[in-house]
Amino acid sequence: MDRKQPPIIKNAADFKIVLPDCKHFQLDNKIPVYYIPSNQQETLQLQWIFKAGSWYESTTSIALSANKLLKSGTVDLSALEIEEEIEYYGAFLSLRCYHEIASITLHCLEKQLPHLLPLIRTILTGATYPKEEIALFKKNKNQALSVNTKKSEFVANQLIDTYLFGSYHPYGRHSSHEAYDALQRENILAFFQQYYAHNHCRIFAAGKLSKTFEQQLNQYFGDAWNEKKSLLQKKYPIQPALEKKHRKNITNSEGVQGAVRIATPFPNRYHPDVPKLQILNTIFGGYFGSRLMSNIREDKGYTYGIYSSLNLFAKGGSLMIQTEAGTDICENVVEEVFKEMDRLKQERVQESELHLVRNYIMGSMLGALDGCFKAIRYWKNLIISDLDEKHFYHSIDTIKHIQADEIQELAQKYLDEEQFYNLIVT
Repeated sequence: MDRKQPPIIKNAADFKIVLPDCKHFQLDNKIPVYYIPSNQQETLQLQWIFKAGSWYESTTSIALSANKLLKSGTVDLSALEIEEEIEYYGAFLSLRCYHEIASITLHCLEKQLPHLLPLIRTILTGATYPKEEIALFKKNKNQALSVNTKKSEFVANQLIDTYLFGSYHPYGRHSSHEAYDALQRENILAFFQQYYAHNHCRIFAAGKLSKTFEQQLNQYFGDAWNEKKSLLQKKYPIQPALEKKHRKNITNSEGVQGAVRIATPFPNRYHPDVPKLQILNTIFGGYFGSRLMSNIREDKGYTYGIYSSLNLFAKGGSLMIQTEAGTDICENVVEEVFKEMDRLKQERVQESELHLVRNYIMGSMLGALDGCFKAIRYWKNLIISDLDEKHFYHSIDTIKHIQADEIQELAQKYLDEEQFYNLIVT
């Protein structure tokens, strides 16, 4: 290597990105397991995914409570004993609940897996939800909610979702003091027994996996949850607010900063325009060098950061712009956002800017596949969305070959000011 010569700069858009191979097998009771092995470290990640998100709950916060309280106790172990055993083996167990799915994720050393799998099985098959733990959970959640509702950005996020989807839709409803106070052990336990069942479970693994990995999973989960229960999935019509107009909500009359949210509904993650729209969104406000950043942060100095994002779910979605700014200039921010929308509709994106965005997105995708843990996360998102590697390679092809004319057409189709909800919370 001649260190007197700088390295050759290569465009990320010219790289041939290959989706890492994901292996899979089934346990004896047909639970699918997807995994990417790697011996580069001694750690591993195991994730159990259930169709147990807020979409399946009958009352607000039941799905969240059933997930977050999984470690609250079993017939033989208290919440403290569960935590002590996890810490004793140097592991970490995280619980997450989303709109469509809920997960339990284990991070540990490979050598400790035989000690931890029995504990996970005990939790997933025998959670008892003690009343005292539910009471503590309700108290903590109510306290956190009291604090958060004084924050303009928290209130703005809740309101904009309600405007987009309706207050009764799983994507639009939010937890409240009334919902937490109404939580009952019987309802949480019933949700657990209904939705944490084996025919709703998928397992994802990555990292150092021993030769007996499949055998170990079969031993503790191959015969679990044998009673199949049907999913009680409701249908929720999206009922957005009728008037798409400017709204202002004051939570603190003495506040010096306001939260700006501008959003419009989008069909769902399966819409054919999604790959191209993700490129338009990146140009508009999807990265640090975007149009919104260049104008509103760098040129005007109105905010530290402003972004647009595509929020895509199975049954719906949105295109949203969000930022925080001084209360006296929030209106100016909104005005500049719509100016940038109009510019994308009226002017073709220059090839130099499109080239930069192509490289940024391709570089981001390279980073998103760097290592087995990131790769299995990408595969998980594909699999739980009922997509495959064809979707991945179609997205790559779209990034490399999309033209300025197509971007302008998308802008004219989706960046219609009249279709956006415009919200300022101070």
